[in-house]
Amino acid sequence: MFPRTQSAPSSFDADERLRWVERIARLMDSQFALPGTRFRFGLDPLLGLLPIVGDLSTTVVSVALLLTMFRHGASGALVVRMAFNILLDTVVGGIPILGNLFDFAYKSNERNVALLRAHYAEGRHTGSGKGLVLLLLLFLAAVVALVGWGSYELLRWGWHFFNQ
Repeated sequence: MFPRTQSAPSSFDADERLRWVERIARLMDSQFALPGTRFRFGLDPLLGLLPIVGDLSTTVVSVALLLTMFRHGASGALVVRMAFNILLDTVVGGIPILGNLFDFAYKSNERNVALLRAHYAEGRHTGSGKGLVLLLLLFLAAVVALVGWGSYELLRWGWHFFNQ
């Protein structure tokens, strides 16, 4: 990933890495549109259609964006709010059918970019919450591991059930 900058840039748009975060967030959440409608979607809901691998891969991308935003001025409290968006997207998005519909509507990455933009606009883009963020990342890793384990067990049970 990128090294933590010595001083935060004066604005969101002044930092190329934050513009990169914004472009990836758009790709994940609203890059595509249905012709003739205002409905937009990105890769997140499409990848979410792939059981287990899709949801885990979108969570990994979201966490990478979160880490980049943290390294470039997001405070610990802001990171917690952003991580909650990712956690909600991961947990609800992992529910079959309902989660797929949720992924089309809830755009956690773009919500996080909007939070960071507002944070920069308020001039509060300094500070650290490394301990809090580390704890949160460990919690997210545990949730991802539990979702993976639960999915594996469900598939194993289904295989056993239908092969008797």
